[in-house]
Amino acid sequence: MTADSSKTERYNARAAEPKWQKAWDAAGIYATKNDDPRPKYYVLEMFPYPSGRIHMGHVRNYTMGDVVARFKRAMNMNVLHPMGWDAFGMPAENAAIDRKVHPKEWTYANIATMKKQLQSMGLSLDWAREVATCDPSYYRHQQRMFLDFLKAGLVAREYRKVNWDPVDQTVLANEQVIDGRGWRSGALVEQRDLYQWVFKISDYSQELLEALDTLDRWPDKVRLMQKNWIGRSEGLLVRFMLDAATTPSGETELEIFTTRPDTLFGAKFMAIAPDHPLAQAAAAKNPKLAAFITEAKHLGTSQEAIDTAEKMGFDTGIRAVHPLDPNWTLPVYVANFILMDYGTGAIFGCPAHDQRDLDFVNKYGLGNTPVVLPPGQDPNTFVVTDTAYDGDGTMFNSKNNVIDLNGMTPDKAFDAVANLLAATTRGNRPVAQRQVNYRLRDWGISRQRYWGCPIPVIHCDKCGVVPAPVDTLPVKLPDDVTFDKPGNPLDRHPTWKNVKCPSCGGDARRETDTMDTFVDSSWYFARFTDPWNETAPTTPAVANAWMPVDQYIGGIEHAILHLLYSRFFTRAMKKTGHIGMDEPFAGLFTQGMVVHETYRDKAGQWVEPANVTIEGMGDTRIAKLTATGEAIEIGSIEKMSKSKKNVVDPDDIIESYGADTARWFMLSDSPPERDVIWTEEGVQGAWRFVQRLWRLIGEVADVTAPEAKPASFGEDSLKLRKAAHRALNNVSDDISKLRFNRCVAHIYEFANALSDSIGSAETAPSPDFAWSLREAGDILVRLFQPMMPHLAEECWAALGHKTLVATQLWPEVETALLIESSITLPVQVNGKKRADVTVPREAGKDEIEAAVLALDEVKRALDGKSPKKVIVVPQRIVNVVV
Repeated sequence: MTADSSKTERYNARAAEPKWQKAWDAAGIYATKNDDPRPKYYVLEMFPYPSGRIHMGHVRNYTMGDVVARFKRAMNMNVLHPMGWDAFGMPAENAAIDRKVHPKEWTYANIATMKKQLQSMGLSLDWAREVATCDPSYYRHQQRMFLDFLKAGLVAREYRKVNWDPVDQTVLANEQVIDGRGWRSGALVEQRDLYQWVFKISDYSQELLEALDTLDRWPDKVRLMQKNWIGRSEGLLVRFMLDAATTPSGETELEIFTTRPDTLFGAKFMAIAPDHPLAQAAAAKNPKLAAFITEAKHLGTSQEAIDTAEKMGFDTGIRAVHPLDPNWTLPVYVANFILMDYGTGAIFGCPAHDQRDLDFVNKYGLGNTPVVLPPGQDPNTFVVTDTAYDGDGTMFNSKNNVIDLNGMTPDKAFDAVANLLAATTRGNRPVAQRQVNYRLRDWGISRQRYWGCPIPVIHCDKCGVVPAPVDTLPVKLPDDVTFDKPGNPLDRHPTWKNVKCPSCGGDARRETDTMDTFVDSSWYFARFTDPWNETAPTTPAVANAWMPVDQYIGGIEHAILHLLYSRFFTRAMKKTGHIGMDEPFAGLFTQGMVVHETYRDKAGQWVEPANVTIEGMGDTRIAKLTATGEAIEIGSIEKMSKSKKNVVDPDDIIESYGADTARWFMLSDSPPERDVIWTEEGVQGAWRFVQRLWRLIGEVADVTAPEAKPASFGEDSLKLRKAAHRALNNVSDDISKLRFNRCVAHIYEFANALSDSIGSAETAPSPDFAWSLREAGDILVRLFQPMMPHLAEECWAALGHKTLVATQLWPEVETALLIESSITLPVQVNGKKRADVTVPREAGKDEIEAAVLALDEVKRALDGKSPKKVIVVPQRIVNVVV
């Protein structure tokens, strides 16, 4: 059978893709109605920051979400698939400084560019719900929720330790401190205590932790990361007595929190944070200690910065009395690795069983005493040198006339010490008490910058902090700001911050700090449910109907802060009556990155892939500059980044190959949770498959088939129909499980089966075979429609349909076609596989045994003997025992 040449010409993506995008828009098929009675499905990809242009990571992320959205629509669900812009943040302010352009102008120009790019991808988005977090129509509602949270006791203003850049004159997030310096200015960062607005996320520590167990459609690694970040620890609050003769002002006690009281017999030192009151008191009388504390304040406030920095300490001369032995005292150090905002800002160090403590004592020659013996070790010879032992075992070296822990497990020793110290009193108070601590700190949202959501409070010398009246919202950012000086332009604006106090009518000042951009992204998913509501952040009935988000898709880099803050925000919104659920995202998927090999020229400069020509294959590949032919070095495969110029522009790919080719390659190359390596060969392979599908459907379109389904089907027809429905069943299952690369493999396999059927067909196929071919063509197009929607529309039209395939329901699987009439079983002789046997699926034990004994391989193994036994495991295996 041959195809009409008009149906097999090259598919023209450049002409087809804009045409079908216009057709979808004209039909309004992606506009979602809140009153649609069908079952709802909310699919959402993390919205982008409008930095200028989309990258291939965006293409992968949004293609995955689009496949899910299109599939769920075809399953006759009311699908919400919106898009918006995470539009506030420092990059816009930096652009204002560097390019002499207003942040608003820079941001909205980028939004326009990126929106056009996203639309060129053919994403099935409801653009009517588009939001930008920098728009006053969005952040007015954020300000309203801030006031609601404040009233509910979920907001506080606290004196907190922050990273301060003395050049840019702003607080820096931990991620913006690199090697102790500001990421932009390069200045040595200082730790300062400033008044900061905080959200009381710590009030929900236990609830956020426990609820992780209910998120069974989240990746285990993400739940573990959040669990560790929340950091619940059960320990003991211990009051160490101080030798008053050694303290600066006669202090008598140092309180510490420890999770390992079982290791007290291994204690070698005490350590306190540089800003601990005892440290400050000692520094006031010791200039060298004061200088040490000043130096320590140049370290960032993040746990990572603390953990990776060199462990430094200063011996204060203060001595602490061991709680289990009044004759044993420990030196008290000020240490740069102790944080004041965890526990009490003080620890006891047991170096044999804590690596950080071991590094410290090895530096200062304090030695160590192991007190937990690993299984199988000799207590007389076990020592710790450079690596602490933090595993389980039995206690040893842990006995005196007060308590004997030797031979106990660490858990039992924990209880023994806790019980003893809790029963011991000093000053009518127990020396120790059990306590639960959390690593999670309250969320500081104050940022000293312009391009962010203004915090809606007013400072009055007479009335204190006064909430802005709700009817004055939004508190808008002024447009007439300048960036010619470091620091926050709102602080030096001549009029904006000056306002009358709502309470007393006197002169007052607006808060000039703006909100952390994590706030903007912590509730946008709720706003999407009804972005037209001008009077409130949400319409609760609508939000409750749509939420939680059924499938959330985004990068693993947001696994902790964004997701944790969103989980808190949802609870806070519930408490203040804006929504009715606790968890925002029922299902979460974290896709891998898009990576590409890197290139350098002779001068060591990075070269963009667009300027490189690759010759050869495998180990013989060489790279040259396209313009000059100069040989260049092929480097490692790394995440696409502007710094290393290994970036591929999606516009170039769409222009050359079409959006569907880019989408297909992003789905096909590797499992979606893993990184995908972008290669020109891979893209060309995807493009060739696009052309192959177009030709294949063209050949099917040439076949004239009866409209009515035939009453019976011949062997060839049945074989094709089984291949079609098997593919339909497999793709349906794998899309539901987000196994997109497997969907692609099933479609490849089915396309091969369809091609083979066409190749073997007669010039004038029988009616049943013709009908089967057209059914297979229809199914194939609908299977790849979620992945390659433009090609699918073009193919659907070529098949003679007058509808849009994007509006068609998903085909129904005929389950009878999934059942094979025969089954192939492996055959073993004395446990070693010798052959396979194919028998009717319904064959009984005697029939299977007869077929097995008739096999030549089994006859040779028996060598004329009768088998001792033939064991048939139904539907699985046959074992012949000789």
